[in-house]
Amino acid sequence: MKQIIILCSIIFMCTTQLSHAQSIDKKLLENAKFSGADTHNQHYKAIYQLDSNNPDVVKKAFRNIKNVLNDPRLKGKIDLELITFSGGTEVMLKDSGYADALKELIDKGVIVAQCSNSLQERSLKKDQLYDFIGYVPSGNGELVIRASEGWVIVKP
Repeated sequence: MKQIIILCSIIFMCTTQLSHAQSIDKKLLENAKFSGADTHNQHYKAIYQLDSNNPDVVKKAFRNIKNVLNDPRLKGKIDLELITFSGGTEVMLKDSGYADALKELIDKGVIVAQCSNSLQERSLKKDQLYDFIGYVPSGNGELVIRASEGWVIVKP
């Protein structure tokens, strides 16, 4: 009797493990079929927060914006804004070397704007920054307003 119980237990455990392995295989196959979320809204809005002058972070922000602009699901369905403040202010300085990258974003319809508070805190004048950028009174204020309007805030 004891042997039968042990045998039944082993069979049950093997069956359970096989069933679990099949379940995992099924989940792996389902996952491999995933191709991203469907767009259900007619329009999307995102604001990119750039508050760092770290070249890797700056390049990442530009790359992220380009990637979202090239996402076929969002073509013609997205408004984007890049807001710089704090350390990100340095990206907007005329000698920063980012003029072409910023112009390219603007050409693709991205609003590019600088926080005026950061200029004041850094004792900078608008004529030290690129003449093609916009200004907002407060970078954080812009984020709060945009968030309350349903914009997604992205911090690269």
